[in-house]
Order: sequence, then structure tokens, then C-alpha cells
Amino acid sequence: MPYTAEISRSNPTSIIFLVDQSTSMSDPIGGEVPQQKADVVADAINRLLTELSVKCAKEEGVRDYFHVAVIGYGATVGSAFAGSLAGRDIVPLSEVADNPARVDERSKKVPDGAGGLVETVVNFPLWMDPVAHGGTPMNRALQYAESLVAAWTERYPASFPPIVINLTDGESTDGDPTAAAEAITSHATADGAALLFNLHVSAAGGTPTAFPDTADGLPDSYAQTLFAMSSPLPSHMRSYAASQGQRVSETTRGFVYNADVTTVVQFLDIGTRATELR
Repeated sequence: MPYTAEISRSNPTSIIFLVDQSTSMSDPIGGEVPQQKADVVADAINRLLTELSVKCAKEEGVRDYFHVAVIGYGATVGSAFAGSLAGRDIVPLSEVADNPARVDERSKKVPDGAGGLVETVVNFPLWMDPVAHGGTPMNRALQYAESLVAAWTERYPASFPPIVINLTDGESTDGDPTAAAEAITSHATADGAALLFNLHVSAAGGTPTAFPDTADGLPDSYAQTLFAMSSPLPSHMRSYAASQGQRVSETTRGFVYNADVTTVVQFLDIGTRATELR
């Protein structure tokens, strides 16, 4: 069975986020409260990095079950980490956990114990900042990711394969990204081919298309291209998606079109759901 390799410190896996940082990411995203798409995506990734760090924390510290890259693409293509990690590509999770660029304070509603909610202030570590400037050089971003995937699969040939998650709001401005996407998933470990998932963030609102199993009903050729580029969800991710209320089948792909804020967070949670950690 593919995608069942145990993830351990000696046999970790990698997660590579590709983040569209084009000018249009300053537009609002669909949802009850308008927020800039760049802000929503940055918040979702920062929150996920905190959650991964907590999930991998043991008495002696954060274990390096995951190595993480955050690659931005807009005016430039390259590492989107801020602070002391700036300029670095794949970073072991313990180093990520120890080196946020800064820690903000955010207000959050929590249960008050009497059936109501009370607002409190929580610390919110930040590793990347929202950016919205330039075009959408998705081809270059995918090629950048492919070089990281190639090096990873050579270094850890028995590992759970790398997961590349592309978050974008627009059509590639440097040509058809299909070949670059296929190059990523042509790399494999003994446990299966590298995975590529695509999330389209939109200002359009309405009902998102989440984890479809065909391109039928997708509104345009751009959405159909992103769907075709996306890997089928491995069985453990399908099971988790189903437990979160998603309708899935054996041909379900890791693709969401026209995502709102809630769907962005859920997509990242499902797309990074790995097998058992040891």
C-alpha cells in the first residue's frame, strides 16, 4: 500500500507550501467578514506551523517528523520565511518552532464555562508575512518546488513522499504549469509519488468546490487545469476528509476551487494529514 510509510525522526517527510504573492492577492476573499486573500493565506500557514509544532512536541522538544518550506511567488520566487529563517528553503520543524519572525497578540473567543463565549488575547507566532506584489509565475514556483522534491526523494528514498501545496488566486502568468506539475509528481520514494495539491482562493464567494473526483462542473479551463494537476488524495487523507464532512471517493483529488476562509484552513489540515508519527 502506498502512502503508509511511518514518519519518524530518522525517516521524516517534507511539506512544501507554494504561496501566490501576486498583486491580486490584496483583493478580498469570500466569506462573512472581508479579508485580503494574502492575509488569510498567511494566517492559515502560520497557524498550521504552530499546530504541527505542537503535534510533534515531546518532553525533549519538537521532533523533526516534518521539514517545511514556504516558497512565495510574485515579483520574485523564493523562500517566504521572515526573520532568522529568511532565505532558507526546507527547514526542520524544530528550527521552525524555535524561530518565528515575531509573536503577535490576537483576540480570540473561548468558552466561558457557562455556555457563552468570552474574548481573550492569545499569542500568535508568525513565520511569514502577507505579500501581494507582481505577477503569478506559477511555472517558476513549481520548478523551484520540483528541485526541492528531487533532492528530498534522493536523500530519503524510503520516506512518506513530499507534499507540495499550491495556494493561488489566479492564472499562471508564465505559461501552462502542467509540465512543471507533472515533473513534481514524477519523483517518488518507495512509498509513492510526490503529492501535489492545489487550492484556489477567490473573492467570488458562493459554494466552493472541494475535493472533487471529476472536472465536471468546474467553471473554466483554468480550474480544470488545476484539477488535472492535482494528485488523488491518499486513502488516509480521504478518511480524514470524510470525517470532516467532505464527500470523497477513490478518485477524489486534492483540489479546492473558489475557497473561503474556512475552507482554506480545512484544506491545509487535510492536505498535511500524514500517517502515524513515531
